[in-house]
Amino acid sequence: MTQRDAEKQAFLQAAGWGAARRMHLAGDASARRYERLDRGGDAAVLMDAPPGCGDDAADFLRIADHLAGLGLSPPAVLHADVPRGLVLLEDLGDGLVNTLVAADPGRERPLLTLAAEVLLHLQSAPPPIQPPDLPDLSAADWAATTAIAAEVYARAVTGTAPEAAPITVALAAALAAHADGPRVLILRDYFGGNLLWLPQRRGLARLGLLDFQLAQMGQPEYDLVSLLQDARRDIAPETETAVIARFANARGQTAAGIAPAIATLGALRALRILGVFARLCLVAGKPGYLAHLPRVWGQLQRNLAHPALAELHAACAVLPPPDPRAIERIRARCGSEASP
Repeated sequence: MTQRDAEKQAFLQAAGWGAARRMHLAGDASARRYERLDRGGDAAVLMDAPPGCGDDAADFLRIADHLAGLGLSPPAVLHADVPRGLVLLEDLGDGLVNTLVAADPGRERPLLTLAAEVLLHLQSAPPPIQPPDLPDLSAADWAATTAIAAEVYARAVTGTAPEAAPITVALAAALAAHADGPRVLILRDYFGGNLLWLPQRRGLARLGLLDFQLAQMGQPEYDLVSLLQDARRDIAPETETAVIARFANARGQTAAGIAPAIATLGALRALRILGVFARLCLVAGKPGYLAHLPRVWGQLQRNLAHPALAELHAACAVLPPPDPRAIERIRARCGSEASP
């Protein structure tokens, strides 16, 4: 038994779940791991977020408390050891939105509409704390996060990293022009793989929320883009159109009026994801994310086609498309690089 295994067992013992049957539930792009616990028919989830790996259990608890206070449905916290990064959570079940929609595409529009309604409610409330305790990036800071597209993704394909500055400068200008207004709380990874359908609850509480510990201040359309430009599956165009219209109308805007912000933030996210998914293969030895690169590339090109992003479109011409040969070049180097 490793030291971490011993810490988890002691934590569960203290919480009254020491004798529970433990089953691997999920891992993700971070160092976090989840186990489902069965204690004579009672279920819970153990979240293992090792200290020093970028995810602070205290942040999770703070945002979970805020969401619950708004009548939303994060998993209830049953027991926590913040210094060790161990949290025992309510088990919200297996009804992930992406899984339900894959089985029945007809459920996509109502479920994503509900998800947009949850965003509107979340954004109507003050954040739990104010910057600087809650990050609030400038347009230039946001743009700088996309350098990874050139420095990691493009380098992994071609062997040479193109200059990232033209991309980040053009994106900073686009953000300043189209998506740099008043900030709201954003959950950062708001998509159907982190949302659960809870039919036994009522109203907005029917949507379970996961993976929100990196919440920060951001643009109102950021989480909407995360929801509708899912890196892991395609969203029906009619669903996207309807949900954007509902979101815009509720904010006293129009779909056309927020289209430049959506395109700009969509380009931002796609550029970041290209780099992050390549790095997950190169550094973390996780090649499964490479299968999503063509979809993300398609989302990037669709966003760049907006007239407001002509300069960014030109700057991104240095990035190679993730065709099968490019993906195999990245895969061939999977796990070959040290963590930066």
